[in-house]
Amino acid sequence: MRVLIVTNMWPSAERPELGSFVRDQLEALRSLEDPELNLECFAFAPGGYAAAARDLRREYGKQRFDVVHAHFGLTAWPSLVVPADVHGLTLHGTDLRHRRSRLITHAALPFIDLVGAASPDLASRVPGYPKRAVEVLPCGVATDRFRPIDRRQARAELGLQADGRYLLFPADPARAGKRFDRAEAIGARCGAKLLTLGSVDPQQVPLWINAANAVVVPSESEGFGLAVLEALACEVPVVCAPTGVHDAATRGIDGADCLAYNEHAWSELLELSLDDANRRIVSRERADQFSAKRMAERLLAAWRTHLGSPLDSAAARNEENVEATPWD
Repeated sequence: MRVLIVTNMWPSAERPELGSFVRDQLEALRSLEDPELNLECFAFAPGGYAAAARDLRREYGKQRFDVVHAHFGLTAWPSLVVPADVHGLTLHGTDLRHRRSRLITHAALPFIDLVGAASPDLASRVPGYPKRAVEVLPCGVATDRFRPIDRRQARAELGLQADGRYLLFPADPARAGKRFDRAEAIGARCGAKLLTLGSVDPQQVPLWINAANAVVVPSESEGFGLAVLEALACEVPVVCAPTGVHDAATRGIDGADCLAYNEHAWSELLELSLDDANRRIVSRERADQFSAKRMAERLLAAWRTHLGSPLDSAAARNEENVEATPWD
């Protein structure tokens, strides 16, 4: 099976955090060591869609792939210049929520054989759903990199106080939808230092998570909810808003709370972790259910099924419930 991944989300020297989850999925696919799978990747900077189409046509226009799979709705358009038996697309959130991006994305969908979304909520936003089958195809959390690290060790490596009261806002404060203002209010109320990620190298993110007493995710919306899963993989307490897969990921785990934002209620929950410097949660097994490797296996299965019956295979998979999913 020859597959070309096309993405405008890929880490760069200027933005090392951009699309690290897409890179993790590609690495997870390669780690499966499937002898029939031949993977190639074409990554380009956000916004350069016309140039990407020209470059793709120049490099791959005379070739044919079994699957060409794009990440992000607008990227579907340049990916279509490459001949393939199956054209696939994973939607990540902004492509369905932002007005202009949504319109351009919707226009591309009739030309896509395999439509995927990063979460069940996003799948429900695809035009024609549920009559139109939409696969839930998140990239997943890299559990080999996100793992528990001794908190004192993590703080020492980052130059933080060993006995500090730290909360982590796992995003760039400039991203309005992530609601840094809410996290800032919580930090002030709890008397805690608020750490943020911004342009932190993805390789360093596990240290920041493990250094924090707890992770706080008050986002208005999430395409998936990777930050919460990374906290679970590191066994660090987390409080999050009910969006993306947050509820399914945290359900039943003591110290992983998913509820509508309320400054008083959230502060009370976070105080439990701030008052106990050694507090950890039992959540690694849940994170494994959302691992990059497991999600890569799910994507590979979707490709294979669509190659066998591209017109109705997704619907058949959904009806047969071939593979149980963490959000069921």
